[in-house]
Amino acid sequence: MSNEIITPAATVLVIRDGEKGIEVFMVERSNKPPFGNLFVFPGGKIDESDSDSRAHSLCKSISDEAASTLLGINNNGLSYWIACVRECFEEVGILLAEKKDGSKLNLNGSEKSKYQQYRKDLLEGKITFYDICELEGLELLTENIAPFSHWITPALEVKRFDTRFFIACLPDNQTGIHDGNELVNSLWISPEDAIKKAYAGEMNMIMPTIKNLEQCIGYSSIHELLIHQQELTNEDIPPILPKFFKENGNWVGLLPGDEGYDNH
Repeated sequence: MSNEIITPAATVLVIRDGEKGIEVFMVERSNKPPFGNLFVFPGGKIDESDSDSRAHSLCKSISDEAASTLLGINNNGLSYWIACVRECFEEVGILLAEKKDGSKLNLNGSEKSKYQQYRKDLLEGKITFYDICELEGLELLTENIAPFSHWITPALEVKRFDTRFFIACLPDNQTGIHDGNELVNSLWISPEDAIKKAYAGEMNMIMPTIKNLEQCIGYSSIHELLIHQQELTNEDIPPILPKFFKENGNWVGLLPGDEGYDNH
């Protein structure tokens, strides 16, 4: 029997302009289940703190009502944007925020050690993400984040997630690095190269990861991709629920729109 508990989650493709086009930040998870040794994007489940009205107040460019409409849900849509920012900082040290006066953070230079300590304290539960933002007078760069895709874990899996994928532009003076615990490797890579390595067996990925990488191809810059996504509505980003079944002893996977999908 499949697990009917489906956990809401947010995953973020952090993108930047590289020498040969768009690059995306990818991380390799440790061998712990359910995503052991897979190359993925930063992300995780929606925490209760992501729904806090105080956290909502950190978002200067989008309201909860507007975020909820974009995701096609009744309320609490903004918690997904907040989860993207929080998870990104926790997992890879990229903080999608700036000072309330408009000045940018410098996590590669003068503020590096301070925010490394904040991140350590956050992971150890000594401080909350909201506390960090309040102490430093930060606002979240929600205008640089846009919904990208929507995937639901297949019914055959024990742990299931209703995951909203987002894209986010890398702020200036930041690079990112894995936490060395849940994540054991990280790299900036073009979507095309990542897909080639996946099919060559050099980077272990699951279908949603590859499909999201494919979706990044064909854009000349991160600005072009971001603008394209910001012009879409919820109807343009339907949920994708893969279906898997055995046929003649082999597993077969289908996506919505594939022949035979509705029969399984």
